[in-house]
Amino acid sequence: MKHPDRRDFLLSSAAGLGAATLAGSLPVAAFAADSPFKPEKGASLQLLRWTAFVKSDETIWDENTKKFTAATGVPVTIQNLTWNDVTPKAALAAQVGSGPDIVMGWNDDPFVYPDKLIDMTDLVDFMGKAHGGWYDNARSYCYDQDVKRWVSFPIGCTGNAVNYRKGWAKEAGFTEFPKDLDGMLKLARGLKKNGHPTGFALGHAVGDANSWTHWILWGFGGKQANPDNSIAINSTETNNALDYARQLYETMIDGVAGWDDSSNNKAFAAGLIGMTMNGISIWYAEKTADPALFPDFANATPPYGPVKTHTISNNFTSAYVFKYSKYPNAAKEYLRFMLDSPQADRWVTEMLGYVTPALKGYSDLPIWTSNPNITPYRDALAGARYDGFNGKPGKAAAQALDEFVLVDMFADVCVNKMAAKDAMRKAEAKLAAIYKRA
Repeated sequence: MKHPDRRDFLLSSAAGLGAATLAGSLPVAAFAADSPFKPEKGASLQLLRWTAFVKSDETIWDENTKKFTAATGVPVTIQNLTWNDVTPKAALAAQVGSGPDIVMGWNDDPFVYPDKLIDMTDLVDFMGKAHGGWYDNARSYCYDQDVKRWVSFPIGCTGNAVNYRKGWAKEAGFTEFPKDLDGMLKLARGLKKNGHPTGFALGHAVGDANSWTHWILWGFGGKQANPDNSIAINSTETNNALDYARQLYETMIDGVAGWDDSSNNKAFAAGLIGMTMNGISIWYAEKTADPALFPDFANATPPYGPVKTHTISNNFTSAYVFKYSKYPNAAKEYLRFMLDSPQADRWVTEMLGYVTPALKGYSDLPIWTSNPNITPYRDALAGARYDGFNGKPGKAAAQALDEFVLVDMFADVCVNKMAAKDAMRKAEAKLAAIYKRA
């Protein structure tokens, strides 16, 4: 999902889509006198975060960081790594007790080493009261039920929608995107028949593969574990989800078993596939890649399955601070500053909602309703589920996700032609071992 620099495009398109502000039109934010988080004398910070697939995300984040330094005198060094590299880098820092002060990481990774992280409860409470409260996933991924505290500060998610070509869908007999999974399968078959296969990652893609497989599993009522963390993956509901995925796989382009998080973007942009699931980057990239065809690209809320409710899965990102940091107050003030309105309004607007904030107050920004193709991403956290559902969020769920247990189960059925009952048993054994040692 990495693309060339589109800074100029983002600035112009944000205005065209009804964005409220552009770079340079906002005053430099001052240090909040009423903030309870006073940076330590002589403080400096190091942040490790994932590399954005939308250039304006990093651009505005960096500019807001410079504003923070100007307002507080606290310099911040930022290291950007690929999505797959953040988790092991953070784990190494936790092990050796040295490295970045702050990590902007993925999903429930903070639960792997909660004893290494400072308590973020005061910051979470402060920001929740100031910005309309938190979506449920914030607590699922950042509040550790074992240690009874917030071990990470919720940022938001890189939301998911189904991306498709309207013209090709119309040729297949669909004037609007289906509302349920049965309808989506019919559309996928129609696209395939007309020479436009679908494409959903079945390799170890942190974002793309985990997102769609969890969505389908939950859509049929399947679940990884029960609330007491007993393993529940081997079920009729999971079997039905795998059968659906097998049929959907028959409409896919060859090679999805080896796809990473950039592969579907490339295939979609090249016209090799007519439908996939992705963040908003895949949509607006087409404005510069192929302006004539851009109106044909569309995004839709992922349809529901037999459970009759939306079961969206997203990549949730949060920021946690290691106890070895000499400047925990400065770290908290930095995060407060970056997610406060003068900074976050512009950040969300100029990246066209690439990151959906976990704070509910930002759902009112004009950018979300400026174009119907942006609106699905506004609602990415409304009713979203967490990995490990319906079990207990924590270390076991984090490790199962990191080891791609569910993705491999789907790949076993779709790619390796394994019987669903055997794939479920294989996943069940893996999960049982992970949950036992967690």
